[in-house]
Amino acid sequence: MHIGIPREIKIHEGRVALIPDAVAELVAAGHTVSVETAAGMGSGYRDEDYEAAGARIAPDAAALYDAARLIVKVKEPQAEELALLRAHHLLFSYLHLAAAPALLQALLDIGLTAVAFETVSDARGRLPLLAPMSDIAGRVAVMTGSNLLYRHAGGKGLLLGGLPGAPRGHVVVLGAGVAGGNATRLAAALGAEVTVFERRRERQEAMRALGANVTALHPYPRAIAEAVARADLLVGAVLITGQRAPHLVDEAMVETMAPGSVIIDISVDQGGCIATTRPTSWAEPTFVHAGVLHYGVTNMPGAVPRSASQALSAALTPYVHRLTQENWDAAPDLAAGINVKGGKIVFPGLSAPAA
Repeated sequence: MHIGIPREIKIHEGRVALIPDAVAELVAAGHTVSVETAAGMGSGYRDEDYEAAGARIAPDAAALYDAARLIVKVKEPQAEELALLRAHHLLFSYLHLAAAPALLQALLDIGLTAVAFETVSDARGRLPLLAPMSDIAGRVAVMTGSNLLYRHAGGKGLLLGGLPGAPRGHVVVLGAGVAGGNATRLAAALGAEVTVFERRRERQEAMRALGANVTALHPYPRAIAEAVARADLLVGAVLITGQRAPHLVDEAMVETMAPGSVIIDISVDQGGCIATTRPTSWAEPTFVHAGVLHYGVTNMPGAVPRSASQALSAALTPYVHRLTQENWDAAPDLAAGINVKGGKIVFPGLSAPAA
């Protein structure tokens, strides 16, 4: 099969779906791989590295999309890329269609098959292609939040871990899955007081075991409201596979937070779990609402593209091999990843955009 790896064009997105080592594996298996020129530069991989791995270098996106059948990319197609997609393409990328009705309709109109990284699931319901980026997003959320609490960044001028003579900062995390668990782990390691909300008792136990500065609670609305009111940093990390995230924090709760507090909603890709958040980009990552600094960048792992590309490529490679085979859609894990096919919605968590 002819596999195409385009250069990502979302603002400040430096990741690449497959690194040269992965390309070499695919070429050795008999596939043709085209990589758009400069696709790997943001992650530290040169065109020469891909050529040495056996890839063809496409001079531009149009040439790549024209030649390839399987398109493997990181972020959802941007407007310029939608114009290059055709019905015969098999698209493999992050999509987050539940929160993007216009993109969903565009893919339906094109009539292609689109497999979303974030809905590929194994027999235990785990999300193996979302997990590596959730690892990063949870950690980046706390590192970024810690920096945004600095006075010059618009925060309240707080050292998150505290120090002798000054109290610890309070971090509230909504959800203790992969992203929320990583956020909790790092915030606890920094010395912050952490309150994490999670429905699953085994995850509550895992979070509590991180240290005496971590409290794990069931997400009762009143308990969330009380914790949010005294939060210095609020991290949203709620995920329902392939569906829009529910709002666990409403605008009235946000208005109880002290000025200069910070909100980072990792769930923003799926619509956000905090009512006042909205998608932002690396060009303008923050905005202020009710005196609270909000951060809603939809590609947080793009901050560390080399690490992210290496982790993502390792997770993707076995699935790319399988997508090149006949009857790949008979396997339950990849079948769960199919969001649209032939102009129809396949994933049950999606609904047709309103006319």
